[in-house]
Amino acid sequence: MSCQDFPRRLRLLNAGDYRRVFDTAAFKVHGKGLMALATPNSLGYPRLGLIFSKKNVRRAVDRNRLKRLARESIRLRQHRLPAVDIVLLARRGVQDLDNATVHRQLHGMWRRLEREASQREGRESAGTLVTERR
Repeated sequence: MSCQDFPRRLRLLNAGDYRRVFDTAAFKVHGKGLMALATPNSLGYPRLGLIFSKKNVRRAVDRNRLKRLARESIRLRQHRLPAVDIVLLARRGVQDLDNATVHRQLHGMWRRLEREASQREGRESAGTLVTERR
């Protein structure tokens, strides 16, 4: 059985990590009520940071539920995701979605992120082949 916990190494822990994602976001993926910004990292595994502000999600119970669902979603897909730092932001109205809908939204967002990252990686490797031939 594979290790599917959510250790400290899979989290963005300090302000510098978050700032780097905001400043150099290479990927932007939208879902209903959610948005993820991501930037490649050199660690070989994804890391997640969560921003669920009181302005967008009023009740603490809703913020905690959404964070729990997001962490669970990343924990289950951590081996398929590319090596990126992800900041997940909540938008207004996301607290009205039920758990199954939020889970589907996150699943679709991670699939789109995987697809965009692999396409970008393919373009970059094709670009290096072209420059190497010259």
